[in-house]
Amino acid sequence: MLPEIRNQEYLFSVPKFTITKEDVKDLTHELKGFHEVFSDCFHRSESRGHFFRYMVGQFSELERKSIEPIALKVEDGQVRTMQRFISDAEWADDKILNKYHSLVNEDLGTADGVLIFDESGFIKKGNDSIGVSKQYCGSIGKVENCQVGVFAAYASPYGYALLDKRLFIPEKWFSDDYKLRRTKCNLPENIEFKTKPQLAIDMLNSIIEEEIIPFKYVLADSLYGSSPQFIEAVESRVGVTYFVEAPSDTRCWLKRPITREKKYKYKGEIRSKTVLEKTEKKPIAVSTLAANINDFFWYRRKVSEGTKGPIEYEFTKRRIILSHRYLPQKSLWLIIRRTISDQPVYKYYLSNASTSARLSLFVWLSGLRWAIEQCFEETKSELGMDHYEVRKYTGWHHHMLVSMLAHFFLWHIKIRLGKKSTIYYTIAA
Repeated sequence: MLPEIRNQEYLFSVPKFTITKEDVKDLTHELKGFHEVFSDCFHRSESRGHFFRYMVGQFSELERKSIEPIALKVEDGQVRTMQRFISDAEWADDKILNKYHSLVNEDLGTADGVLIFDESGFIKKGNDSIGVSKQYCGSIGKVENCQVGVFAAYASPYGYALLDKRLFIPEKWFSDDYKLRRTKCNLPENIEFKTKPQLAIDMLNSIIEEEIIPFKYVLADSLYGSSPQFIEAVESRVGVTYFVEAPSDTRCWLKRPITREKKYKYKGEIRSKTVLEKTEKKPIAVSTLAANINDFFWYRRKVSEGTKGPIEYEFTKRRIILSHRYLPQKSLWLIIRRTISDQPVYKYYLSNASTSARLSLFVWLSGLRWAIEQCFEETKSELGMDHYEVRKYTGWHHHMLVSMLAHFFLWHIKIRLGKKSTIYYTIAA
């Protein structure tokens, strides 16, 4: 369960989400009401029925919540027709997502909302599923044959939910060697290779253009934090503060170094370039900076409540000048977190927060990435998010979309019944 983020020093805490597998009266009726919101997103009544039955299967007590077990379990379920519905049928995906975001905003929306970007891996045995490859799988912490999805989540004082998803397709899948696999997986011809940060940018831009989900903060790990494209996309949104993890070899200065223009000749042409003054020192790695900060400047703070008691770290912050190709770039906050031990483990974060930002803001933000991890854990362990066996591009997106909706439906019920309610969500299939 999500540790409770304390708000003694800043803004809000993200509530816990309690799930207990017991029957509850009229939950099926409420699920039908939820599905009525999306009824005009499908042209045929059969499709609306499959959409409902598939989610019913996700709420069931089936051990394996893939298409075939679901179709065999739920009333009026048919394996072949449900397979076609998930993998091949036409859905108004954008319309569904737009309606879904309106519901999220109604229940969870706040001007101080937090967008969180992260990835999740899905282990696969074969080689024919779209985008499958030997690659790093975060869910098990090593390289494995898997698919990887990049996700956007939302956190607020009222809860947390997944907002959007993109399937990461490794670059080799766009080579001639994979042409037949691309065809079998129905990969649209207009899809081209994009890095994970580029996929996150696509989601960020879609959320901004949609103008439904309010947010003030953006969180991400070092894969996205070290991407200039991703940072530029966030910075283009006026009034948004990012808090991103940075690699330990990120280089910086504590004071802006003096630079000068140096002229040189290239193929007979006089050119100029910016260089450091000879008297200036080269930038240092943030890991070197952290190791040399006196204990006097470290502040012990409680980030969350764990199962074994308070989770505490020590924090410090410094205003730095970021280095790009050994030249000074922009001024940012460097936030350093370390474990409380004889051999502390360090984490580094960068933020464009105002120069007046207090350490308490950064301590608070450092604890909020738990929300997207909880989304992954709950949708996988409770709703079968990782049980799918679809191979096609469309099938992956449809399954993930239904999983996101199912997870939010439970949050809606919890909010509707009150903050202290416990969710009992088993549906008789």
